[in-house]
Formats: sequence, C-alpha cells, structure tokens
Amino acid sequence: MSKKTHDFNDIIRKLRKDLFGKGPERIHTIFVENMAISTLYGNLTPTEKFIASTPEGKEMVHSARTSMIQAVYKKAPPAGLEDLVGAKFVYLFSDIKVEEDMAVSVFYFDKPIQ
Repeated sequence: MSKKTHDFNDIIRKLRKDLFGKGPERIHTIFVENMAISTLYGNLTPTEKFIASTPEGKEMVHSARTSMIQAVYKKAPPAGLEDLVGAKFVYLFSDIKVEEDMAVSVFYFDKPIQ
C-alpha cells in the first residue's frame, strides 16, 4: 500500500470515528483518474448492529449512515484530504450494506489524482 493510500485511509477512518464513534476496521482504496474508491469493512457500532436487527432498524441505520456522511462532506472535506491528493474535492457518493457491514464511498475530485 502506498503512503498516499495509507494516509487517505487514515483521514477517512478518523472522520468516521469522530462522527459515529467507531471507524471502519479495514479500508481498501484505489485511485482511478479523478476518483478515490474506498470499500470500508466493519463500520457499525454494537448499538447500530442491535438496532439493525429489525427491518425498520436496518433502514434507520442505513439512512443515518448515508445521510450523515454525505452532509459532512457537502459542508467541507476533512482537513488534509485535498492537499494529499492534489485536487479539489467535488462530490461524495456513498452507500452502506447494513447486513454485511460494508460500505462503499466514491470521492470525486476536480482533476486526476497523481
């Protein structure tokens, strides 16, 4: 894993830990042109897992996780993210599969990542 990938994953993990109380246990990120695509494993807290044991709870966890993270990035990207990749952050596309405790985030930047 390159230093850039490692540092990128650390920024993502720290933000999610600060926001949700638990960061992902494992992150796999690849850079493709002007995008960073991250697969995040082991995201949910024990409380979220308990809440997700019903269909209504699963939808609540899904909605909270996707809405909150997108709102944070819409406001401003985490400190150091743009400097690390050498491009301006534009959009975040993110979703979580609650049953598998796996999320995918696509970070879209204004120019190719070097």
